[in-house]
Amino acid sequence: MSATIIKDKKFDEERALYGSDGIIVENCSFDGPADGESAFKESKNIEVRNSFFNLRYPFWHDDNLRIDRSEMTDKCRAALWYTTNVTITNSKLHGIKALRECSDIRIENSDIISPEFGWSVNNIEMKDTSVEGEYFMMRSDRLTFENVKLKGKYSFQYITDSAFENCDFDTKDAFWHAKNVVVKNCIVKGEYLAWYCENVTFENCTIIGTQPLCYCKGLKLINCKMLDTDLAFEKSDVEAVITTPVISIKNPLSGKITVPEVSEIIMDDENAKGEIIVS
Repeated sequence: MSATIIKDKKFDEERALYGSDGIIVENCSFDGPADGESAFKESKNIEVRNSFFNLRYPFWHDDNLRIDRSEMTDKCRAALWYTTNVTITNSKLHGIKALRECSDIRIENSDIISPEFGWSVNNIEMKDTSVEGEYFMMRSDRLTFENVKLKGKYSFQYITDSAFENCDFDTKDAFWHAKNVVVKNCIVKGEYLAWYCENVTFENCTIIGTQPLCYCKGLKLINCKMLDTDLAFEKSDVEAVITTPVISIKNPLSGKITVPEVSEIIMDDENAKGEIIVS
């Protein structure tokens, strides 16, 4: 059965296309004085192209959704919730809480400005995308990111089983309580990086900022640069090879840290047994 095409229309009523199945929406606008919510709620097999969203909650409880060359404004609040099998390309997602309780999501070549984006999401791929937001991807699972640029705070907290490559993250308090995560060839800038994380590996990364990587278990750094970092590794179980000088290292709990130069080593905790090798 061929899809129904809806083109060049404007919708502002409540649940404008509720329960749709097998439609293509092209060059449409979801905006207007009726201020209706939940345009595509409980829909499936939907393709949206070159469309504009200025109303709340458009994609809730949907399945098999494709969105391309579309814009969700800052008034498009909580755009995708409880939705599965989604591909978003070449689009703007600028509303608060734009993705939550969703699974099997692919985002590419898009621009995200959204506080509280991506909470409790699993299996999300993101590529060639820029992001601004606080509490980005909190409590999410199976994230695969490539060439993502992020500016925010409190990102990737409580995430699990995830991988990041060739990304640029400027975000304080990132990766707190993260578990089973690999970060490769990335720049990670921000204060208090990855406290309380478990089984997290940074490989060929540049880490910038004060008091990184404290209270960690199973932490690994492989050929990483550390710039402007002080009071690093406090009470952490860590195996690290660092290729740049470090300002200070404080009370690593266990493991071995190899570093070319460190200005200050603080070992004033009798339980700190980590080995620091300067070579």
